[in-house]
Amino acid sequence: MKKLFTVAATLLLAGIVYAGEVQDITIPDLKAAIDAKKVTLLDANGTKSWKEGHIPGAIDFKASTDKLAGLLPADKAALVVAYCGGPKCMAYKAAVEAAQKLGYTNIRHLPAGISGWTKAGEPTDKGS
Repeated sequence: MKKLFTVAATLLLAGIVYAGEVQDITIPDLKAAIDAKKVTLLDANGTKSWKEGHIPGAIDFKASTDKLAGLLPADKAALVVAYCGGPKCMAYKAAVEAAQKLGYTNIRHLPAGISGWTKAGEPTDKGS
């Protein structure tokens, strides 16, 4: 019985730790979702960076945390993609966590970030 409890507790803890993790999305897959108008983008780079250049249509997460629920789609299964500066940037995790707390279940991470997006020759918008 003690062994069973230990295994169950370990699995539960692993599930809790894993709950915050999300799958990655590639630039081509993101472009397809953008073209199909089936994605909401969360830019976690900060307002200054968002103003300098962001993926077209991306929400400035840092400036929108208080009103995020009203900016995300009503469908909690809709695709939400969070990104930040690039592969080593971890700022996206705050956007993922916020979306998860609001009940969103189809959240992805663009590991290339804005640096990979621009390096791939993709367009950006400037914020105001």
